[in-house]
Amino acid sequence: MEINGMLFDLGGTLFSYAGQRQMGHAIFEVAEALGLKEERRKIGAAWHKAGESVMRDFSQRDYFLHRDLFVQTLKTFASSFDVPVPEPVAERFHSSQRAAVVDHLPIRPDCLETLRTLKTQGVYLAIVSNIDDDYLDPLVEKHGLAEVLDHWTSSEEAQSCKPHTAIYHYALKKAGLSSEETLFVGDSLHHDIAGASAAGLRSARIIEEGITTPLTSGLKITAQPDYEINELAQLTGIVESVKTESHSES
Repeated sequence: MEINGMLFDLGGTLFSYAGQRQMGHAIFEVAEALGLKEERRKIGAAWHKAGESVMRDFSQRDYFLHRDLFVQTLKTFASSFDVPVPEPVAERFHSSQRAAVVDHLPIRPDCLETLRTLKTQGVYLAIVSNIDDDYLDPLVEKHGLAEVLDHWTSSEEAQSCKPHTAIYHYALKKAGLSSEETLFVGDSLHHDIAGASAAGLRSARIIEEGITTPLTSGLKITAQPDYEINELAQLTGIVESVKTESHSES
């Protein structure tokens, strides 16, 4: 069947994690606010360990706010040093972490041009992201994505997080598409590809050399995509090749 719709992950897919260093600054700032004197290497290792533990817990949930995920990671991190996290510190950390994403996450160079080309090919385009509304809406507005997207859906709106299938079905219903005619594009084998497969969608995984997908450390991953790409622009060729195959079969 031809590809009539594409649902896109956000971070690591339409946006690149390459060069995004502000999250590290937020971690070291909050460590200083908590009065920690340890060297940065030890702080980084403790944060990584806390993130793995919290993500294993949260990944079992059908839905959660990413604000809660990051604040719980902060509290787990702080507990490893036997220090409490005052509420004002948690709020400042959330604000810094959100700013790191909204202000500094870089859009891929070929993103807008590729989306415009896909629109000329008649493809319905939408974002489906595990992110809160106060992250997603500003990013869409800042980068002019509303001009090329038909809709965007946050996990907060859908009350479901990938890889759980409810968020995919919610987005498909919103788009008026069937799973058979829709391709999901993402970078995470766990959150994007496994969930899309379970919901009956074909999938394409975008791979960025030297980049590790966040929030997947410690998770067991077995899913495999239908396609692998290194640039978003390759999606236009996939649409054409699938269209040609569909016509030849008919």
